[in-house]
Amino acid sequence: MSKTKQINVPDIGDFSGVEVIEVLVSVGDEVAAEDAIITLESEKATIEVPSPEGGKVVKLLVKEGDTVSEGTAMMELEVSDSDDASDDDKSEAKKSAENKTQGKEDKVTEDKSEQTKSKPEPDSSDDEGGPKPPPVPEEVVTERKGKLAHASPSVRKFARTLGVDVAQVKGTGRKGRITKEDVEKHVKTAMQSGDTVVKSGFDVPPFPAVDFTQFGEIESQALTRIQKISGKYLHRNWVRIPHVTQYDDADITELEEFRQENKQDAKDMGFNLTPLAFMVKALAKALKKFPKFNSSLDINGENLIYKKYFHIGIAVDTPDGLVVPVIRDCDKKEVFEIAKEMAEISERARDGKLSPSDMQGGSMSISSLGGIGGTAFTPIINAPEVAILGLSRSQMKPQWNGKDFEPRLMLPLSLSYDHRVIDGADAARFIVYLSDILSDMKKMLL
Repeated sequence: MSKTKQINVPDIGDFSGVEVIEVLVSVGDEVAAEDAIITLESEKATIEVPSPEGGKVVKLLVKEGDTVSEGTAMMELEVSDSDDASDDDKSEAKKSAENKTQGKEDKVTEDKSEQTKSKPEPDSSDDEGGPKPPPVPEEVVTERKGKLAHASPSVRKFARTLGVDVAQVKGTGRKGRITKEDVEKHVKTAMQSGDTVVKSGFDVPPFPAVDFTQFGEIESQALTRIQKISGKYLHRNWVRIPHVTQYDDADITELEEFRQENKQDAKDMGFNLTPLAFMVKALAKALKKFPKFNSSLDINGENLIYKKYFHIGIAVDTPDGLVVPVIRDCDKKEVFEIAKEMAEISERARDGKLSPSDMQGGSMSISSLGGIGGTAFTPIINAPEVAILGLSRSQMKPQWNGKDFEPRLMLPLSLSYDHRVIDGADAARFIVYLSDILSDMKKMLL
């Protein structure tokens, strides 16, 4: 015997409303457990969602372009009945789930009933129906409303794109919920009144529309989804973070000699021992010495959040655009461990198989162009981080040792930092300390 079972989206991390970019099965297909059903794309990650069990696809419940979250129905699958004991277990689990659901519904009903009995007057209580707060300045009331603003993630994202604080928007939807039209109306009103509540960063005219065909033959090519998404975040970070870049050269002569002596051992273990692995280890050590670089501003920009972990993001160039997977607990790992993990995560990045969690929680990021060339550049900070390290191509340069000049392998470093958090003196001390570690292998490995 067989039965039809609904297959839902499993836990995909702290994300909702993720777009379906590809449906990998069709009605009538036979799928096995762990076979990919749909492909999702969120921010810079592409996720293949597998089937939890095998069977025949009876009905598809999603299509390309739909947005899904954990628990969204994906398809109906015809599966074989398992043994009686298994069915009994499933039946008990189903009853337990129904009891929990019924309990939640009862609680919601009680809460609604309680709210109806003690419904607050419009001007005598806060947004949550609690007791009347004491008189406070108008600015404080506005800030409180911002915390309690009711809006969906898509509306909040739309508001952020326009530079609008949803705390300032009056909702006209059900129970005061903020809609997209409310945000648009808010922007229109602000523009007409000359108000400054719309914070776009710059008041500049738009780019002119140009017909390039008048100058010769052209070809138009659409940006990849990753380029479109990352472009918005890069623009936001560049506009809203006061960037300053500090430069220095690190003497990595001894480091390179050590790497050459040990790279064959790494190859024998199946990965390359790259210079970047040493940079990651050195950066983790520098972050311990200068904890302000391992911090983030809170959402209000009034407090620094110091992190006690040391996770380093590595910018990886893929065919679809730049992604930044994170290597975790770099302070606790040996250089060989870091090199191996970098090889694995870089391969997943190029294959488009990174999960959202692979790109979250970074302390600081590294953007390395050493394999391509160049002498220096200004890397853009990967918010909410407060600094980023850029690496260019190392070169042999003459260095004075106190008696004469000798050839040394010098690595150009470009340190961009958020000037709201870090001042120039701290940045100079940080990059000098980092250069010192890279120049002395003993300090890095201690």
